[in-house]
Amino acid sequence: MARLVNKRGQIVRAQEAGSIVGRIRHPTARKPGRFQEVLTIAKEKGLLKGARTELVRGRMPKALVARAKARSGVQSDTKLIEVALANLAVADEYPTWLIAQHGTVSKDLDLEF
Repeated sequence: MARLVNKRGQIVRAQEAGSIVGRIRHPTARKPGRFQEVLTIAKEKGLLKGARTELVRGRMPKALVARAKARSGVQSDTKLIEVALANLAVADEYPTWLIAQHGTVSKDLDLEF
């Protein structure tokens, strides 16, 4: 049976987990965040090119999938797997890429301050 922890730190059953997961806010849904940046790195490396011919699937605990979707802001299972694989494929390159982004915003961009 899948378990999830509620706001008070109590473990709940899978039936109750669905209602908790439905209330979780998607922090990266409002802004691109690290997961979008990981996909950008993967795209720049050519990892997202070509036909989608590989089939990757498996049975996962419901709570694990729900938490991963909530943290990433991803809704579809296919996109979740893509983000997870891209994260593994480029994990060591993320800090270097992030530092390289310093100063890449145009000076003419109105930041509305």
